Amino acid sequence: MSVQNKVRRTTVPQIAARKGGEPIVSLTSYHAHTAAIVDKYADFILVGDSLGMVMHGMDSTVGVPLDLMIMHGKAVVRGTEKALIVVDMPFGTYEESPNMAFRNAAKIMKETGCGAVKLEGGTRMAETIRFLTERGIPVMAHTGLTPQSSHVMGGFKTQGRDEETWAAHEADATAVAEAGAFAVVLEGMVEPLAAKITKQIDIPTIGIGASADCDGQILVLEDMLGMNPWTPKFVKVYGTLGPMIEKAVSDYTDEVKSRVFPGKDQTYN
Repeated sequence: MSVQNKVRRTTVPQIAARKGGEPIVSLTSYHAHTAAIVDKYADFILVGDSLGMVMHGMDSTVGVPLDLMIMHGKAVVRGTEKALIVVDMPFGTYEESPNMAFRNAAKIMKETGCGAVKLEGGTRMAETIRFLTERGIPVMAHTGLTPQSSHVMGGFKTQGRDEETWAAHEADATAVAEAGAFAVVLEGMVEPLAAKITKQIDIPTIGIGASADCDGQILVLEDMLGMNPWTPKFVKVYGTLGPMIEKAVSDYTDEVKSRVFPGKDQTYN
């Protein structure tokens, strides 16, 4: 492919400029072949630490190590050419200090070739976000329901049901925006609160279990493809890959046992 014809990836400034404009489309992906499909449609792809639960059978995202994120991040970057790739910073890799966060964020970006990192936390992480962005690390923030803090929250609970808590959520979103985050994920948040925050801050909001008024939306790919036996309320299932895969495996098993497979078409003479 010539330099002139090479596809240019979506950039961080381009995502930031979409505030209040055409909704931003995003999905998660953890491997090259699904990323290549999503890349045709998504503005950015998140290599989420949800891969610990989706791909590796973990009970939460807390146990996901940095090297695992980097391995999957490399695969997604290799499988794509258009979308901005954002990689989650896993639990324990950024909370201790801004210096620690910079070392690990730089490692992620250098080893994967991704365009940005994402970290969880609002006001408490503002100093770290500012430290990273001032040193050339683009940061997507994540507030509301933050899965890495699920043990403190007492589980995956919807945020903002009590209007008395709204001020704290608004402060979190404002703090990360002012610290330099180019966008913020609002997760598991009641619709009116997410809509209010979207109007208040100057960076794009990306909803997941939030509001259609957010500047964009993201879902876990396997959830929206119907690959999990249970999906959260906020997920719309757009496919039925789970049942399709099971039927294919069942049909294969029957044909192997009955010696129908391999047949003439699958056998070398």
